[in-house]
Amino acid sequence: MALRQQLSQKLEQRLSPQQIQLMKLLQVPTMELDQRIKQELEENPALEEGPDELEEDFDNEDDDFDNDDNDFDDDFDLSDYFDDDTPDYKTQANNTSKDDEERAVPLSVEASFQEKLTDQLHLLDLDDTQFQIADTIIGNLDESGYLNREVEAIVDDLAFSANISVTEAEVELVLRLVQELDPAGIGARDLRECLILQIERKQDGNITLFTAKKILQDHFEEFTKKHYDKIQKKLEIGDQDLKEAIDAIIRLNPKPGGSMKEGAKSLQQVIPDFLITEFEGRLDISINARNTPDLKVSREYEQLMRSYAEGAKTSKSDKDALTFVKSKLEGAKWFIDAIKQRNNTLLTTMEAIMNYQREYFLSGDETKMKPMILKDIAEIVGLDISTISRVANSKYVQTAYGVFSLKYFFSESLSTDSGEEVSTREVKKILSDAISVENKLKPLTDEHLAKLLNDKGYNIARRTIAKYREQLNIPVARLRKEL
Repeated sequence: MALRQQLSQKLEQRLSPQQIQLMKLLQVPTMELDQRIKQELEENPALEEGPDELEEDFDNEDDDFDNDDNDFDDDFDLSDYFDDDTPDYKTQANNTSKDDEERAVPLSVEASFQEKLTDQLHLLDLDDTQFQIADTIIGNLDESGYLNREVEAIVDDLAFSANISVTEAEVELVLRLVQELDPAGIGARDLRECLILQIERKQDGNITLFTAKKILQDHFEEFTKKHYDKIQKKLEIGDQDLKEAIDAIIRLNPKPGGSMKEGAKSLQQVIPDFLITEFEGRLDISINARNTPDLKVSREYEQLMRSYAEGAKTSKSDKDALTFVKSKLEGAKWFIDAIKQRNNTLLTTMEAIMNYQREYFLSGDETKMKPMILKDIAEIVGLDISTISRVANSKYVQTAYGVFSLKYFFSESLSTDSGEEVSTREVKKILSDAISVENKLKPLTDEHLAKLLNDKGYNIARRTIAKYREQLNIPVARLRKEL
C-alpha cells in the first residue's frame, strides 16, 4: 500500500486550564473564595492587594514591550515548548493534577468520647485484666455509644490481640461496669437496652419511671408501633399514666455517644454570597464582598519585565528569568479577570432569579414562589445549564426573611384544576401546615391529605403525597400519633 500525504480539518472543543479554573471559581462560595485569593497572593508575587489603578498603563506598556522585543520573540516562542495536541493541564508529571479538587478534612483536636470514657475507667477499682477488657469494649463502641460486637467476638479479640484468656461471663461483668459510666446508656447493645439503662439511672422509686421501664422491658414492640391501646390493656393503666410514661421515654437520649461530642462540634457559619434589600417595592441586589481584597498587577514586576526586555538576552538564564516574569504577570492578569468574570456571572444569574421570584422576595410568602428549574434561568441569562448549576451550588442569599440557599428557589411545577402551573414548594407548604394543625390523636393519613389538596384544586395523587412527606422528613400517620 502506497504512502501518501493529505490535509484534513477537524473541529474540536477543548477547555483550557484557565477555563477549567474559571468554572471552579464559579462554584466556590464567598468564604472559600477568600482563601483561594490568599493562596493565589502567596503563590504569585506579581499579584498584589489594592485597586488596579495602573491596569491601563500596564496594557499600553505591554504593547510597547511587544513592539520593542520583536527580535527576542522571533527566537524565543513559548508555543515551541508545548504540544498543540496535548492539553496543558495533562503535561504535569505529578500523579495528581493541579485541577483535582482538594478534599482535605481538618483533624479535630477534641478528645473523642471513647477517650473520655477511658479516663473514667481510671477512677474504677479494676485489675489489669478487667481494665484491658473494659478498654476493648470502649474501643468497639460506635459513634452513638452502642456496642455492636457480640461478647463472644470480644473474647476472641482479647485472646488473639492481647493474649488474654477470659470467659464471656467476665466480659459481661465488665460490660455492666462500663454501662455505669457517664453518660447513661453507654455500652448498650440495642435501643431498648440503652433506654432501660437511662431509666434505671433515674428511677429512684418514681411510679411513672417504673411504668416506663415496664413498657420498655415487656412491650417495646408495641411502643415502637404506637399500639398504645394494647399497652394500656396489658398494664391496666389509664390514659394519663400512659401519657406520663411515654413522655418520660421520649425525653431519653437514643444516642448517648453523640451527647459527648456536642461540645466538639464545629458549627459552620453560613456567609451569604448575595444581599437582597427591598425599599418601597424596589429590590436591590449586591454581591457580598466581605473581606475580599481588591487585586492589582505588581508594578515592580512590570518594571522588572521592562528591564529584562531592554537588556541583552544572550544567556539562557536571562531568557529563563524573562519567561518566569512574563508567566507570573500573565497569571496575575488572568486571575484578576477571572474574579471579575465570576462576579459578573454570579450577579447576572442572581438578578435573573430575583426577578423570576419577585413576588416571593417582596412578600416572603412561600406559596407565591413560582416553579423554576435551571433551564429557565439559563435561557434568561444566555448561559449553559451547567454554569447555572455551578452558580447555585453552595451559594446563599440574605433576604429580609432569612438566609436561603439558592437551590431553595428551584422547584418543579404542578398543575391545578384551572390549568395553572404552581411550585411544588407551595404544595409542600400546604402539606406541612395541614400536618402541623392535625389532631394528634387521629393524624391525617396520606389518603386524607391527598383529598384535602384535591379539594383545594391541586391535582395530586396519594403516592405523590407520600413522596413529599418523606422529603419533608414527616413520618407516617401512625408514627405521628400522640396521647
